[in-house]
Amino acid sequence: MAKKTEKKTVKKATTRKPNAAFMKPLQPDDALAQVVGSKPLPRTEITKKLWAYIKKNKLQNEKNRRNIDADDVLRPIFNGKKQVSMFEMTKLVAQHVSK
Repeated sequence: MAKKTEKKTVKKATTRKPNAAFMKPLQPDDALAQVVGSKPLPRTEITKKLWAYIKKNKLQNEKNRRNIDADDVLRPIFNGKKQVSMFEMTKLVAQHVSK
């Protein structure tokens, strides 16, 4: 009896191209520049620097880690709110960058 030979196809690893909208440098306003710096940055870098600031200053709520407690620097970015969710934070940060 003849055995069937199985052919395995090897897929080439495709590298993901970054989305141009995320990589476009955005200019932070004065309030956001206190956290991320005043140079134009891609949206991804702004988010990374913002989270680094939040973790460095331990601003994540201990009981509900999805909430961010604002300090004096973040309060103007969060429109004066004392606490925002991480999902609301991205919407509020978008108001502080210009294209």
